[in-house]
Formats: sequence, structure tokens, C-alpha cells
Amino acid sequence: MRALVLTAPGKAEVREVPVPVAAPGQVIVDVERVGVCGTDVELFTGEMSYLHSGVSSYPLRPGHEWSGTVRSVGAGVGESWIGRRVTGDTMIGCGGCRRCLAGRHHVCPERHELGIRDGLPGALAERMAFPAAYLHPLPDSVDAVAGAMVEPAGNAQRCVDAADLAAGERLLILGTGTIGLLTAMLARARGLEVHLLGQELEFARSLGFAQSWDAASLPTLSWDAVVDATNAPSMPGLAMSLVEPGRRVVYIGLSGTPSMIDTRDAVLKDVTTVGILGASAGLADAIAAFAAGSIDPRPLVAATVGLEEAAAVLSGSRPPGAGPGPKIQINPRIAYGRR
Repeated sequence: MRALVLTAPGKAEVREVPVPVAAPGQVIVDVERVGVCGTDVELFTGEMSYLHSGVSSYPLRPGHEWSGTVRSVGAGVGESWIGRRVTGDTMIGCGGCRRCLAGRHHVCPERHELGIRDGLPGALAERMAFPAAYLHPLPDSVDAVAGAMVEPAGNAQRCVDAADLAAGERLLILGTGTIGLLTAMLARARGLEVHLLGQELEFARSLGFAQSWDAASLPTLSWDAVVDATNAPSMPGLAMSLVEPGRRVVYIGLSGTPSMIDTRDAVLKDVTTVGILGASAGLADAIAAFAAGSIDPRPLVAATVGLEEAAAVLSGSRPPGAGPGPKIQINPRIAYGRR
């Protein structure tokens, strides 16, 4: 079968690889859609920190935002999974350590991260093996495109939860990429007053976020919570300076270089800061929001391309005819062209 393989910094190719066989506890999934995100780009460029700490290495098969259909099951997995449309968690814990047993498998020290850490090849392939315990079924109302958006939406769901706001309170989101916009959608559905700070504002406004600002136009308001969904090292400090005393700052963005926060600001303003790693605890709620029609993530997908075009996407090339959305998806089932 065909799969995308990252072979070295800046190098990727579609290869014929062995067809996966389900081990005990696993299923085989026919992959239908896969999202490309900033983590995949960093793995491609070689900038990803895991490549330097040794938990990830080349050759590497990426892809952790996905949807597909279960084709077969391994020993110990119920056959009722066969034919079901699914997505799955990125964070796969060992299942036996103190963190896993406490429900914090996403920070298990021995965890796999699908398509990111070594040990579990990712979804940018025609098929993949995946542990059944980490599957999430998709309702009929959630199509393949939205299904591959569940993982980023799970992260966004956790951001909204962590902000801990009541309906009518004011949330400022730094960043108008995929996570920032999904956070805005989910926050709006919860009745929050949503503002966005970014550089590319036209698309955000087209989604109904009229209160989208650049740095020069940001109004002086009381921000009940601030979510930093950027990769700029100056933004964590800005978030801390803007949030109302006694409220919350949520950090999900990661800068390529260390960012600085003056902890005196956090202490003297009595601010709670929350870091978000992974979508695990937000996946079920994200699927429910999609299924109920509370939010529609599909406008964020600018284009869907075939596997042969994945390397170009990772290198920063925007497919011809792509729409204004920030997300590109890959369909491993087609060899060439767009659909």
C-alpha cells in the first residue's frame, strides 16, 4: 500500500509499504481523510523538538488528524467495529502507569503519539493499524471531512473548557489559525462574547467573527479570559498582560524559541494559567458539537489533495484553487489531483 514517509529534514516521498495486520487489541482502518497541521510541518522541516530529544526519528510516517472506516479487527476486539466510521485519539498511553490509571494517559511518560512519536505509524497512508481502545465512532451526521477535524476541535474544546467562562463573558483568542478559529466557534456556541486578535482577519470575519482585530485596532476592554493559540514568542506575555486580574490564560500555542512570562504579573494579578497538550479529554464533546450542528468545521478546509501532493503541502505550497480556509486535508485513497 502507499504511505507518506518523511526521510530527512525537508524530504518526504510516497512509498510502497507493507499492508498492516491487526495485532491483538488493534483494528485496521481504511483512511479517508487526514488533516495536515503545524506539528506535521515541524516534523517535515526537522524543527520538531521530539526529533532533537530522541523520541521521534526518521524515517517517520506522519498523520494524526484523521477519519476512516474500520476494515478488520485483531484478537480481543469486537467484530461490531467492522464497517464503522471512526476517528481516534492521538495520545496512546501505556495503560498501567499512575497517570494512565488516573485518566491522564495523554501525559503518560511511555505514550505513543500517532504519527508523531516513534512506534505508531500515522494516518497518511491508505490503511493503518490503530488500538481499538482509543477509537471514537463518528455519527452519520459527521462526514469524513469533519471527522478529520475532530482532533484539532478536541484541542479547541479543552481551551474553551479551561477558560472557565459563563455565557455573556468576554474571551479574547490570540491567533486566527485552525485552533484559534475552532476555539472561537465553540466559544460562540457556548454563548461567550468572542474576540480574535491576528493578522489574517478577512476569513475570520467571513465566519461571523466581526470582532476580529489586529494589534493596532485591538480595543481596550476587560478580557475575562485569554487563549494564546499562536506560535509567536511574544504572545504568552501579551496574554498575561491583557487578562483581567483573577481570571485565566490558556496556552496551547508553541513558539519555536522560548517565550517569556514574568511570573510577577501572574502572582500580582492572581491569574490562573493552563497549558493544553492534546485533544484527548475534548474529543467526545467535539464530536457531539459537530453532530448537533453547534459548529461546522468544514469551511476551515481550504482544499483536499491526494497523497502525492502531501510533501508539497508540508513544504508550504498552497494547492491551486484552494479556498481561504487555514486547513489542508489529504485523501490517501486517491492517487492524483484534487477532490
